[in-house]
Amino acid sequence: MAHAAPTAPRRHRQMAAPDMKHLSRSAFTGPLLLGLVYGVWAAFIKRQTGPVDAGNVFYGILCGFLFAACLFALARVGPMLAREAHATAYGVFAGIAAGYLHSLTNQSVLRATTVGLAVGVGVGLLAFYRYYTHED
Repeated sequence: MAHAAPTAPRRHRQMAAPDMKHLSRSAFTGPLLLGLVYGVWAAFIKRQTGPVDAGNVFYGILCGFLFAACLFALARVGPMLAREAHATAYGVFAGIAAGYLHSLTNQSVLRATTVGLAVGVGVGLLAFYRYYTHED
């Protein structure tokens, strides 16, 4: 009866580049909202209780746009990766983003690195757990 045993379905990865025609509105909404929050947060940290000027607004827009663009790209390319690489990519992204925000507070570089490393490892482990338990 060993020949009748069920087998686990294989995980197929799409190797072709994803096309932009089949994107839903939520594919843009999530990264844009998170980019907006990140940009406002970075602008307020950079402002350091001074008056809001055009430089701070431009800085927030730039940081938010870069954050949203990287998150969108990671969300599009990530599912084509193996679960270990996918989780590592999200961990690295979160660690860099958190470490950069902490570096804006004029703390030491070592402390910003420690915060970024701790956040990156935590997000990477959580992402790996999620991808490992929700695998097809």
